Amino acid sequence: MASKVVRSEEEWRNILSPEQYRVLRGKETECAFSGKYFANKKKGKYLCAGCGRELFRSGEKYESGTGWPSFFSPVSGSVELKEDNTFGMKRTEVLCASCAGHLGHVFDDGPPPTGKRFCINSAALNYVEDK
Repeated sequence: MASKVVRSEEEWRNILSPEQYRVLRGKETECAFSGKYFANKKKGKYLCAGCGRELFRSGEKYESGTGWPSFFSPVSGSVELKEDNTFGMKRTEVLCASCAGHLGHVFDDGPPPTGKRFCINSAALNYVEDK
């Protein structure tokens, strides 16, 4: 189990870009089709932009047509799920298990084998291509 990353809001503001801060700490959502990873088809891994924890792998990424990077499964133990009833909607928020950064939401309309769609903001991710 990875240790928890705890920082003050000032530290987060100094580490993250303004867009990363808005998404990871402010729980905002980037515009569809605007993120740098939604169309990425290269093989590699996706890390939390806040703390560097590995969250997703390219083998679980698929084209959902939504405009955000979508995965049918995260790396085991890398994310936490939390009920989100903001904006009058019932959703499930996806958080980094290490730093509690907001990554996106998970929905039950994904492909086999899980039937899940982890809809993740590109701004919450850093990508490392396989060598």
